[in-house]
Amino acid sequence: VCVCSAAALCVGVGSFSDPSDLPGLAHFLEHMVFMGSEKYPSENGFDAFLKKHGGSDNASTDCERTIFQFDVQRKSFKEALDRWAQFFICPLMIRDAIDREVEAVDSEYQLAKPSDSHRKEMLFGSLAKPGHPMGKFCWGNAQTLKHEPKKKKINVYKRLRAFWKKHYSAHYMTLAVHALSKPDFSDMLDPFDTPAFNKLYRVVPVRKVHALNITWALPPQEKYYRVKPLHYISWLIGHEGTGSILSVLRKKCWALALFGGNSETGFDQNTTYSIFSISITLTDEGFHNFYEVKKISLFFSLLSFLICLFVHAFRIYEEIQKIEANEFHYQEQIDPIEYAEDICENMQLFPKEDFLTGDQLMFEFDPEVSSSVINGALSLLTPEKANLMLLSPEHEGQCPLREKWFGTQYSVEDTQQEWMERWTGNLELNSELTLPAENKFIATDFTLKPSDCPDTEFPVRIAESDRGCLWYKKDNKFKIPKAYIRFHLISPVIQKSAKNVVLFDLLVNILCHNLAEPAYEAEVAQLEYKLVAGEHGLVINVKGFNHKLPLLFHLIIDHLADFSASPDVFSMFAEQLKKTYFNILIKPEKLGKDVRLLILEHSRWSMVEKYQALTAGLTSNELMDFSRNLKAELYAEGLVQGNFNSAVSRWQFSKLPAEVPVIFRVVELPLKHHICKVKSLNKGDANSEVTVYYQSGLKLLREHTLMELLVMHMEEPCFDFLRTKETLGYHVYPTCRNTSGVLGFSVTVETQATKFNTELVELKIEEFLASFEETLNSLTKEAFNTQVTALVKLKECEDTHLGEEVDRNWAEVLTQQFVFDRLNREIEALKQMTRAELVSWFKEHRGQNSRKLSVHVVGFGAEENDEEGGGKKQEGEGGKAEDVSGSTYGEVSKLTFLSASPKMAGAVAIMDIPAFIEGLPLFPYHKILE
Repeated sequence: VCVCSAAALCVGVGSFSDPSDLPGLAHFLEHMVFMGSEKYPSENGFDAFLKKHGGSDNASTDCERTIFQFDVQRKSFKEALDRWAQFFICPLMIRDAIDREVEAVDSEYQLAKPSDSHRKEMLFGSLAKPGHPMGKFCWGNAQTLKHEPKKKKINVYKRLRAFWKKHYSAHYMTLAVHALSKPDFSDMLDPFDTPAFNKLYRVVPVRKVHALNITWALPPQEKYYRVKPLHYISWLIGHEGTGSILSVLRKKCWALALFGGNSETGFDQNTTYSIFSISITLTDEGFHNFYEVKKISLFFSLLSFLICLFVHAFRIYEEIQKIEANEFHYQEQIDPIEYAEDICENMQLFPKEDFLTGDQLMFEFDPEVSSSVINGALSLLTPEKANLMLLSPEHEGQCPLREKWFGTQYSVEDTQQEWMERWTGNLELNSELTLPAENKFIATDFTLKPSDCPDTEFPVRIAESDRGCLWYKKDNKFKIPKAYIRFHLISPVIQKSAKNVVLFDLLVNILCHNLAEPAYEAEVAQLEYKLVAGEHGLVINVKGFNHKLPLLFHLIIDHLADFSASPDVFSMFAEQLKKTYFNILIKPEKLGKDVRLLILEHSRWSMVEKYQALTAGLTSNELMDFSRNLKAELYAEGLVQGNFNSAVSRWQFSKLPAEVPVIFRVVELPLKHHICKVKSLNKGDANSEVTVYYQSGLKLLREHTLMELLVMHMEEPCFDFLRTKETLGYHVYPTCRNTSGVLGFSVTVETQATKFNTELVELKIEEFLASFEETLNSLTKEAFNTQVTALVKLKECEDTHLGEEVDRNWAEVLTQQFVFDRLNREIEALKQMTRAELVSWFKEHRGQNSRKLSVHVVGFGAEENDEEGGGKKQEGEGGKAEDVSGSTYGEVSKLTFLSASPKMAGAVAIMDIPAFIEGLPLFPYHKILE
């Protein structure tokens, strides 16, 4: 049995300590310390070692802390720890690696630029007082770490080493003696006590979304961790049940979601201040009603309401304590690497007696002390101290200002005096607002139940009819009072047309909306549910303490059986679904996947087709007709696992007229290289993605396991060649592909059109695959056996919690394969594999016999014409790169196909997907059973 060990190191220094002339240096150093050490000089030697021994690693830079972590199989932990420690003792940080890794940092920055959350953070940070570190550009990019230093004759190499020598010292690190003081910013309080803060900011987001953020900058709250005042206030403000502010807004069709609180990241909470924010996702109608004074008054009415009734809310605080104490006491084990990361950071924040509990429990509610702390925080949440940020694509063309680093378009104005007078006056308490009622979903029975079915290693089928089947397994391993219920409600109605797929998406979204209030108290009580609109049916996932779990499950089933949608709610969600589809399509990685699967999976409806069907116009009557037709043809497959007996479902399902497959049929690609190049649908995004896919065909379990082994061998060389040496992008990776039962593998690179032409990237991927073939040819038997052993150990690892076992069993039910002992079969297959078999398997996918498909999503770069013309690196000789930071909302209802250049010799360009796949043979439905 494999058991993983893990370690994490928290260095008490972060981006707050960046020198003013080298923004992003702390983040850059986090990258550089992993690029080899004096004792182990290979740049990717540590990653290669971890891959061979079933491990992984990561790191992150925050405002005041930098965290490094890794995990590995226990027998290799000692050597891994030594290799890891050398990064902090004597990292190489050679000059050549520095120049190349800057490109990786820049690529990470470019990938982050289209993220509205990151853009909002940078804009918010820019409102801090001049000289306060909240205003620093923490990411770093090629401009701040390469081009500007070169102009100013700054030696980045020397400065990086000096920064490491000064800050990467034992007395700044957790798990070492704190003999000296670490960097201290606690004297730089009130960073947002500036005229720029208490204003209204209109922002143009990248995604199509309307959102209102109300934010306060409070004194640091970390010292109150035993009371957790912001957590308590966020619990009340974020309440979504009857009588909540979100309930009032939903009834008006003004809002879809509301979140309140503090994320406890370094940006939201550090030694200089703590954020408290309320974020509301608005509907179109909600956005257009923003300017009605009464609307925002609801929020401040709620705050007044909380302050007035706080003295009567002891019951709620005690209820929260009980819920979180239950969850802590019966929590499932988490991955060692995640646990180590949490603990090393907690050791920077809490005294030793609270290392394990400081971030999880609400320790005490002394009526005098706690009331004082909570009331103190509440008293600061006043209108005149708030920052308002209103995000909407309708602000396009009205926002002349740009944030420096992410290019976020915004405008700023004073809050209207009429609003402020109303908000700061005697607000009338809204009669619809109430404190949460007593929660009927809180578990009180934690006894372990006897099973009414045989004790088996794998799930057994306990019920089967022409309407459905149910699988069951009693938990006798983890022995916790929790359970999982999962159902797949399959219907042939869904895939009949793009219109039906859209109506199904709407049905699931509105069903979630209808459940939001009645099911909210269950979520509060640590019962979780998730409804997913799958390709062929509705997936219902429910988990938590088994005592009250049936209440939640039956609540969901009842709401589905009695589904309804008013015209107003339908219109609200139809508009929101348009935004959802748009926001998916403008992401290169999502568009690339959509195009690839549209080519490979027969009868799949693309996101563009769904968007077209939705914009053509649908009605609530059509939705109700679809709902009735859906429920008339349902087949249910379920899994119940945990501290439960088998009497779970009471709903009767309808018989299907014929068996409905839960996978698509797959197109058999021709024996030729085909390339499909499409233009990105976000005109403000420079990010491109290239995926080169090789199709294997219908294979058995043994070949799937062999492909997994091949990709495992490929991971580190792929990273080393395409990212470390060629610096093509931040994300580069090989993947084992199981496309509706058809096997294949791919290599993906996410890059930027401002740096590289996608065809050049593809040629570099081919260079890598050619070099990898040489690597495989020279692979020793010992190295092959080491990799096989590592993969076997990974598959032998015990589940750390019940959810892992459930996920694995559920995958078998969801795909109707039911090979619950798949891991055992894969392990046996691995033990019989040979080096020659692996080499031969790779060569089968190359050359004359390869079925190869390349999908390029081309970002917007400096020289648009070059992208179509060939493999030129787009650096824009003598010319300035196009500003791609803006948010320009382009047309997403159709794809723009690009031709391949002569440099892609032998490749056939796909300019019309339906025409390409017409007449191609289809693989039969295939399940990987043996």
